[in-house]
Amino acid sequence: MNMPEELIKQAFDEEFEEQLLAIRQSMSYYRCALMEVETKFKVLNEQFSLYYDRNPIESISTRIKSEASILRKLQNRNLPLSLESMEENIFDIAGVRVIGSFLEDIYDLANYFLKQDDVHLIETKDYIQHPKPNGYRSLHLIVEIPIFLANEKKWVKVEVQFRTIAMNFWASLEHKLRYKKELSQERLAEIDSELLECAKLCATLDQKMQNIKGSKLAQEL
Repeated sequence: MNMPEELIKQAFDEEFEEQLLAIRQSMSYYRCALMEVETKFKVLNEQFSLYYDRNPIESISTRIKSEASILRKLQNRNLPLSLESMEENIFDIAGVRVIGSFLEDIYDLANYFLKQDDVHLIETKDYIQHPKPNGYRSLHLIVEIPIFLANEKKWVKVEVQFRTIAMNFWASLEHKLRYKKELSQERLAEIDSELLECAKLCATLDQKMQNIKGSKLAQEL
């Protein structure tokens, strides 16, 4: 059974009371890592604009998990509530979401990003080729990148999610519709079925848009 939010926060504060400075320092590292990754994609987008006269990235967003969310994840996995456990086991504390224009752009951006010699790939989850049962599609990379501090270089883990506009549209609305607590289980089941159908339509749309882009480029050559 999950702990209520206020108990989670209380437990977190009590467990980490003696490590507060270290925790705050660690969270600052994650924020620095987000800035590094965001800059890398902004540079890639600028290069595409210069050499190919287009920008493959529609938007970039970042987020840091809350203390309560981190604690809940440790609790659900029966892991120690410690700074070391957090850093060694929770890989999505820092998250970057890159929204691309076309399916092809998703994989191109991921490949160019991973070719950089200071980006270490830890894990890949391709929910585009293998969507989740509910229809969710996205490409997830867990990477480790260096941040350069006053007296040291520290490697920090970041989760990078790649989506097309259609994937992001579906995921955003799915989250809002699926988690309305006042809905009955019967209605939730109906919504799940409808959302899965919508996910398939979004996948078809992505493929058709990619095909149109491909045929347009072929005509220009």
